[in-house]
Amino acid sequence: QVQLVESGGGLVQAGGSLRLSCATSGRTASIYTMAWFRQAPGKEREFVAGIRWIGSFTFYADSVKGRFTISKNNAVNTVYLQMNSLKPEDTAVYYCAVQGRTTMKYEDWGQGTQVTVSS
Repeated sequence: QVQLVESGGGLVQAGGSLRLSCATSGRTASIYTMAWFRQAPGKEREFVAGIRWIGSFTFYADSVKGRFTISKNNAVNTVYLQMNSLKPEDTAVYYCAVQGRTTMKYEDWGQGTQVTVSS
């Protein structure tokens, strides 16, 4: 099991930037992919961005391409989400998640961090 703790959320005006962090601990050797998801009020949780734990392959939802950047620092077991040019529709609770090597499922989740973008 991998423990995840997100931080960095907050309130920002449209066009602004925020950087989210996700600190991991526990069985990090079992990680295949680290990803960010988000859930807005009344909507289903959606994928935002992902990065392979080994190597640096990244992939993004179309809605955030060119604005968000996912990165990691394996030395400190932390994943980041740099969010630029934020829009009101980016408002959501953002969750960090782990895709395990064995199950290939997103099974470990953080508690979430609120991002609110005002117009």
